[in-house]
Amino acid sequence: MQRRQFLKASGLTLGLMSLLRNQSFADFLQQSHSLSPLRKNVGIFSMQGGTIGWLINKDGVAVVDSQFPEPAAKLISEVKSRSGQPFRYLINTHHHGDHTSGNIAFKGLAQHVVAHANSLENQKAVAAKQKTEDKQLYPDKTFRDDMDFNVGDEQFKLYYFGAGHTNGDAIIHFKNANIVHMGDLVFNRKYPFIDRSAGADISSWIKVLDTTLKKFDNDTLYIFGHALDPKKVTGKADDLRAFQHYLQRLLDHVSLQIKAGKSKQEILKITAIPGAPQWQGEGIERSLTAAYDEIMSKG
Repeated sequence: MQRRQFLKASGLTLGLMSLLRNQSFADFLQQSHSLSPLRKNVGIFSMQGGTIGWLINKDGVAVVDSQFPEPAAKLISEVKSRSGQPFRYLINTHHHGDHTSGNIAFKGLAQHVVAHANSLENQKAVAAKQKTEDKQLYPDKTFRDDMDFNVGDEQFKLYYFGAGHTNGDAIIHFKNANIVHMGDLVFNRKYPFIDRSAGADISSWIKVLDTTLKKFDNDTLYIFGHALDPKKVTGKADDLRAFQHYLQRLLDHVSLQIKAGKSKQEILKITAIPGAPQWQGEGIERSLTAAYDEIMSKG
């Protein structure tokens, strides 16, 4: 190999290695960008943003979350290549843009858009603040505690168990498949975003996960909004328990630091949560900030 070619190839390799150190780019490379079946006509799709869940059967299509316009359009194209059935429902687990910005791609396509009432309020508030009202497709159906509907032989049950990641996180149960979409109520082994500006509450979140674990059985398969390893956006009850443990250890550790007289600035220098070493990635400061602010606000 000539010296110039060698240097060029080496430079490309080093550049790629540098990019792969960036978790978001690594995530992008590992995501399938196609429909991945799970069981009984239900599956997942991920391209950019929170994991999308889908149902395709002989009576229609239902989609949980929409990521951004480009991946939403890709999803729609993939679904249409497999089914000529109508899009009955688009369900939003909560209002964040990586779960709802793609809603607009379903305009004139989805018969109904569904979310918790607080999620709708949050989505409208953020859109007004960012002046992006024209880029939204808002839910036309909302609920407070729970909601039921069917698409063919698949029964959907939507639950709200209280504040967690926000104050409007819906839990979606595909009852026939026994699959539960948790949205961002679970960040699998990845430091979570805790949106206190939209009513997030860590103490309540721990209780929400406890209620969830009691509601569903050992055969339940869960879909998570995000994961440190993009291939692990589905899991079982033990993964919920592990995340619940992370949240509790987070609160406990920050509380101990406050009682020891540590300042917020000192607490934000913490690089790992004792007792929860599996939680990694970027964004530990968001967890620490949210825990500190929650503890201080409750006295």
